[in-house]
Amino acid sequence: MAHGRINCDREPCPAIMAGGLGGGNCSQYWLSDDGEPVKTAVADKPPYRVPLMSEIVALPWNCFKVASTFSGAGGSCTGYRMAGFKVVWANEFVPAAQASYKANAAADCHLDCRDIKFVQPADIFAATGLKQGELDLFDGSPPCQAFSTAGKREKGWGKAKTYEHGAKQCNETLFSEYIRLLRGLMPRTFVAENVSGLVKGTAKGYFLEILRDLKASGYRVTCKVLDAKWLGVPQSRQRTIFVGVREDLGMDPVHPKPLPYLYSVRDALPWITTIGISKGFGQAEQVASDRPYHTVGTAPQQGDGLARFVEAETDISRYAIGGEWDKLKEGEPCPTVTTKSISGAAGVCRPTEKRKFTIAELKRICAFPDDFILCGSYAQQWERLGNSVPPVMMRHIAETIRDKVLRCVVPGS
Repeated sequence: MAHGRINCDREPCPAIMAGGLGGGNCSQYWLSDDGEPVKTAVADKPPYRVPLMSEIVALPWNCFKVASTFSGAGGSCTGYRMAGFKVVWANEFVPAAQASYKANAAADCHLDCRDIKFVQPADIFAATGLKQGELDLFDGSPPCQAFSTAGKREKGWGKAKTYEHGAKQCNETLFSEYIRLLRGLMPRTFVAENVSGLVKGTAKGYFLEILRDLKASGYRVTCKVLDAKWLGVPQSRQRTIFVGVREDLGMDPVHPKPLPYLYSVRDALPWITTIGISKGFGQAEQVASDRPYHTVGTAPQQGDGLARFVEAETDISRYAIGGEWDKLKEGEPCPTVTTKSISGAAGVCRPTEKRKFTIAELKRICAFPDDFILCGSYAQQWERLGNSVPPVMMRHIAETIRDKVLRCVVPGS
């Protein structure tokens, strides 16, 4: 496998994968130093900064309520809260994700920990005090592994995924559970999210069925593939976003417009210079740090505000990728490496150390608040971030629906 350098001054980070920095089906990454000085911020864009949870809690309520399904650690819900929404009910059945969600949730948010197949609309009404048609927005991110281009796709359809707590689900069928609840709740609007692979290849059949069923539920629906890098996130992360508006409201769905600028790896982690990539098949790349890029991070500078704790699991010296780093440092090409370490095959390091991202650094790249609490092991925390919608991305989606739909149809809002 050949290697290259990526200058981090212009690139966002590539998508953070739930299984660590990738695995055998993804490229390998590490940090190196190109000797160039750190560039100053661009004048025509605001500095990269994600609001702290302490600031989000203090935001005024915009009078709109959200119920969320497949809520994970709370990435989407945190985005809604950034936009002033109140998340009144959420559902997540994976215990490790529940712990992180509870650690950050508002006191008045009801977390339902059951398998979604057992949740009824009446349960949500009972927990929230709402009636059919009164909920402002119904959110859902059905598990996406069945459609991800990084996964098995159709080869895995019909096979149940076993989760860490022993429960099993057939993931490609879970959108139907979301639609079942949508029809019972009849919210004013909805947002449903999935990977971009849902609209590619043989998965298009599922996409067309989902779109048909959403429209048949009494909604005007549009769907777009949005890239987080154009919505304030220093990471290239494409997501299929369905937006629906109830037919009786007489308004069309809306999606956010892309920002006129990108945030780079260096905007989020200013001390990074270049990223080296193993592309395979004798190819190498260099990517600038002033653009968004995949997955990379290094130790925080003094006074940056990030936790300076470096988890032991970040060490890559015991993996084959650590040998690649040594050869790269010596200026030699490196062979192909595919390992099954706890966080995948790839490693990330500074010029002076071999290591992967810390969790604090990953939160920056994934556009989570620095003080967002993640529970569990290093691998579990990484998985939570890799499975989440970047909160800042969802904030832009939520703000667009808030301003262009809900404030137009809800009296007194």
